[in-house]
Amino acid sequence: MTSRKTAIARQFNRSASGLYDTHAHVQRTMADKLSEFLIQQTNAEDPNKRSMLEIGCGTGILTEILVNRWPHSSITALDIAPAMILAAEQRVLGAANPGGSNDRPSSDIHFLLADVEMWAANTPASSFDLIVSSACFQWLSQPQQTLNYLYRLLRPGGILAFATFGPGTFHELHTAFEEVYRAEDMEPQRHGLSFQSANQWKDSLTTAGFSDIQYKCMLLTEEYPSPRDFLLSVKSLGASTSEAAISRNLGSRRLFTSLYKEYENRFSTPEGVAATYDIVFIQASTTE
Repeated sequence: MTSRKTAIARQFNRSASGLYDTHAHVQRTMADKLSEFLIQQTNAEDPNKRSMLEIGCGTGILTEILVNRWPHSSITALDIAPAMILAAEQRVLGAANPGGSNDRPSSDIHFLLADVEMWAANTPASSFDLIVSSACFQWLSQPQQTLNYLYRLLRPGGILAFATFGPGTFHELHTAFEEVYRAEDMEPQRHGLSFQSANQWKDSLTTAGFSDIQYKCMLLTEEYPSPRDFLLSVKSLGASTSEAAISRNLGSRRLFTSLYKEYENRFSTPEGVAATYDIVFIQASTTE
């Protein structure tokens, strides 16, 4: 893995064994909405075995839904972080084996530790009927190349469906950072990931060969007691990667002290402060 991916895996290892599920309110919403779409597109009662790939299974929030609603399917659940794989196994297989019984979920489920951007390049073509992912694609280093690989992995008429974060995510945070930098007469830096728009994803999917591309966007607003609590929640989810370098002239402590003040001044609510999540749901198909 690259140094970036190693750092990401390390972050998610920490969060999986810590407070990920405690703070994953938006991630649960994303998984629920994505599964609702999948139910509309596929027949959960179909007894035929369907081959599914889940990319970035995390602690198994979406995996558990897939197992429960498509009990006759073969599911490969992939993640880059060993602790996430362990948490997902405990959630899915533990729930299926209450009291330590020998009963197993009727789905054929396999958990796989891998970086999808490397793994997909060497996986046999036409391996899956359905590829799904929730709250993961924003981490892809080479999204276009990865979509090309995923198209190859799907069988004719197969479906790719994913939920990810759009460019409006955390606009309050980015606005507050920009104001702090401008007040110091400095060029603003991006703190956190940059997110693609639905149209950018659509263009990439078209380039990869997908058709019947549909998407919808949803804005969610979460409230936190303070800006610091918001950032600690994001860190607990393993999402603390930043594109910015802290300036020696400004310094980390001064930067964040100013940030908290600016954030509170601009985005206070009766419950604390607001944070927006711009969620993009996309589905696309391969040619029959």
